[in-house]
Amino acid sequence: MRLLLIGCTGLVGRGLIPVLQAAGHQLTIVSRRASPAAFPSDVAGRLQWIQVDPAMASSWSESTSLHDALAASDGVVNLAGEPIAEQRWTVQHLETLESSRLETTRHLVSALATLAKPPSVLVNASAVGYFGTSLDGRFEESSPVGQDFLARLCQKWEQAAAEKPAATRLVVLRIGIVLSSQGGALAKMLPVFRAGFGGPIGSGQQWMSWIERGDLCRIIQSSLETDSWSGVINAVAPAPATMAVFAGSLGRCLGRPSLLPVPGPMLQLLLGDGSKVVLEGQFVSSSRLEGLGFNFLCPTLPVALDVATSSSNR
Repeated sequence: MRLLLIGCTGLVGRGLIPVLQAAGHQLTIVSRRASPAAFPSDVAGRLQWIQVDPAMASSWSESTSLHDALAASDGVVNLAGEPIAEQRWTVQHLETLESSRLETTRHLVSALATLAKPPSVLVNASAVGYFGTSLDGRFEESSPVGQDFLARLCQKWEQAAAEKPAATRLVVLRIGIVLSSQGGALAKMLPVFRAGFGGPIGSGQQWMSWIERGDLCRIIQSSLETDSWSGVINAVAPAPATMAVFAGSLGRCLGRPSLLPVPGPMLQLLLGDGSKVVLEGQFVSSSRLEGLGFNFLCPTLPVALDVATSSSNR
């Protein structure tokens, strides 16, 4: 397939692109970055690269290369969005969280509508934040939307993607916490745990609905290649874990103690309202993936952490 990838230069994209290349797909990357410097030379050499800001309307109306690449594509992957919990939630940052997701998706969908033959499939990201946070709730694909900022953002994000042309199959992936030593929450925790100062964050009772990066990439690949996959899918592993269990599993994986908790107020001081993502969490499962017969290579936390922290993934 000829695939157009948007927002795929971050943690997930760096794992996804080699997977799609190995499957024989031709990839065009849309990015604000000037070059594929984040990728090894053997990967970068096979990429087509379009440097535009996909959140800007002018990028879609004025870039001939982007228009032509979209028109020639069989499928699109849209993972665009600023990281959720990496800085304090100021008014300006909340606007960035929204615009990076909503404007990119809206402009993409509008551009698809102008094509005589739009791509056959759009795989669009969302997040488990759709359900809001809860210590005791249990959520699957059919569960209602939550009421907090992230839930409303995810709802608007999914609604924007749903405006795609009728001829384009849509798969929306509500992605959990992605486990990889190359970025995200796990990469931030590893140096602390390896030094022997690790432990659960906050109460330790909050749920983490996670997925190992390789499994997520395989879900995206299946979404592109399998015509029977459509609609909303919770992209999470079968076994969510509490923060206390996660910390204990990570400590055992590294052969280090995991007894020093990180107080919630400290995280609130650093991230403000953004700390809720880490301190509250939610228990999310996927009845859809089970029904579709997806086979996880990392279905349990010990296996996922072992894979994520292995030397080949550093």
